[in-house]
Amino acid sequence: MLTIQDVTVAFGQRILFKDVNLKFLPGNCYGLIGPNGAGKSTLLKVLAGEIEANKGTITVGPNERIALLQQDQFAFDAYPVLETVIMGHEQLHAVLQERDAIYAKPDFSEEDGLRAADLEAELAELGGYEAEAEAGTLLNNLGLDESYHHMIMRELEASQKVRVLLAQALFGNPDILLLDEPTNQLDLASITWLEDFLFRFPNTVIVVSHDRHFLNDVCTHIADIDFNKIQLYVGNYDFWYQASQLAQQQRKSEEKRRTDRIKELEQFVRRFSA
Repeated sequence: MLTIQDVTVAFGQRILFKDVNLKFLPGNCYGLIGPNGAGKSTLLKVLAGEIEANKGTITVGPNERIALLQQDQFAFDAYPVLETVIMGHEQLHAVLQERDAIYAKPDFSEEDGLRAADLEAELAELGGYEAEAEAGTLLNNLGLDESYHHMIMRELEASQKVRVLLAQALFGNPDILLLDEPTNQLDLASITWLEDFLFRFPNTVIVVSHDRHFLNDVCTHIADIDFNKIQLYVGNYDFWYQASQLAQQQRKSEEKRRTDRIKELEQFVRRFSA
């Protein structure tokens, strides 16, 4: 579970959202919507800890892991594709790196053996022995077959890098999955697979997307950023649209009622003042 309590985010005098209180629960997929510049991508970075809120607290459950879809296509250019995916689980990748470094030592000591045994136990607990198979399956499902898995990232085209970074975010069953425009540069088959993956995903998902059809297919809730607030709606994009249109009509009706009442009072005052 991810909890936002009294969170305010501003850049200088410009307030994106103020005093926000929300809970994002496991098993739900939240579509984050709002006008361009409202702060959707910024909120994802705040939730991931990449940007600090000006005020308030963001908490996750004990030992819960957050994964954010990375946007920098060049950040992993020096790494093999398969390793880039596994790097989505930082703890697991660090354990693999340390273990491999120990085994590569020419003067393997007794102390190294004890440490390696500890690392092997940690790998088993983290699912490290299935890591390459899981990473490979994700890549295959996103349209990158085995011929790409051991290539270096800089050898890939931009559209292929996007798929690797998406696989990286999905890798290792994160407790909280943050996706910023995940369908960019995906073909229909990959989008369909991603929709099915998110439908079956048991943990918390928060997604930003301009693809309304995608939001309709995957979202159980909509979080609408507008007027420095975030309003949560139950249902997909179409449910949100209907609810927001109804709310807008109610506001207009209330404004008209107030305007008509003011006119009546003004006429009353003029009539009795004469």
